[in-house]
Amino acid sequence: MPQATRDGVSIYYEHDRSDGDGRAPVVFVQGLGFGRWMWRWQREAVADDYDVVAPDNRGTGRSDVGLPPLVPRLPGKLRALVLFKLAGYSIGGLAADLEAVLDDAGIYDAHIVGASMGGMIAQRYALEYSRAKSLTLCCTTHGGVDAAPVPEETQEHMFDTPDGASERETLRHRMRPAFNDRFTNRNPHLMDRILEWRLEQDADDPAREAQAAAVLNFDVSDRLDALRIPTLILHGTDDRVVPVENARLLEEKIADSRVELVEGGSHLFFIEDADEVNETVLSFLEEQT
Repeated sequence: MPQATRDGVSIYYEHDRSDGDGRAPVVFVQGLGFGRWMWRWQREAVADDYDVVAPDNRGTGRSDVGLPPLVPRLPGKLRALVLFKLAGYSIGGLAADLEAVLDDAGIYDAHIVGASMGGMIAQRYALEYSRAKSLTLCCTTHGGVDAAPVPEETQEHMFDTPDGASERETLRHRMRPAFNDRFTNRNPHLMDRILEWRLEQDADDPAREAQAAAVLNFDVSDRLDALRIPTLILHGTDDRVVPVENARLLEEKIADSRVELVEGGSHLFFIEDADEVNETVLSFLEEQT
């Protein structure tokens, strides 16, 4: 099992080889709390032509949590307060984890694909390290006061624990804002599979709260004019988590960028509209070779 280590914390990653012609690999960075399962549709789409690297973000899947030992044992509300104010992760730290992974894998040029929090990590990574050849930013934001914020109702829903709910019921409840209701109603078996993947790979509550602290404090809005690599910005027009206005804000600040909107797309539009997204991403990657 490939693992990189930074500051004593082990970061697990998968490195899949392709039959491609030596092209730069594609690196998939997932969103807040989500495991590697999130990218399974896109990984399959690029696997024939590109090597794929898929890390588990710190605190997710097989990666270490890396929090002070007492913090996860604190009562929920006190723990969240400590994590949000003192002991949470940072996007800069998660970008440094990604650099450790690519260094361990011996990769010098890579196409970075990030969604939501993963898009934040991708931005910070491209600004501070030299391996990013292109960026694909899905359903994300540059942060800061000028960004369109996550609606308060959505924030509450994503961290809510319904009274008497099982772990499975809580997960189903929390992820509702990320999908279109029509999609979940039409795909009950897939939603059951996704719940199984989430139970197996997603971050637990302390790590999820630590990642949320990183998102809350993220802001590269005044730095993006320094980005000089091709950037594809993808967003669903019906995103209830990260409002679609953020796509245009990113395009305004990143010189070599373009926006592709998925009409009616949810926050997890790359799952719901995987065929359309895969075609767009593959075309963009082909332009960079």
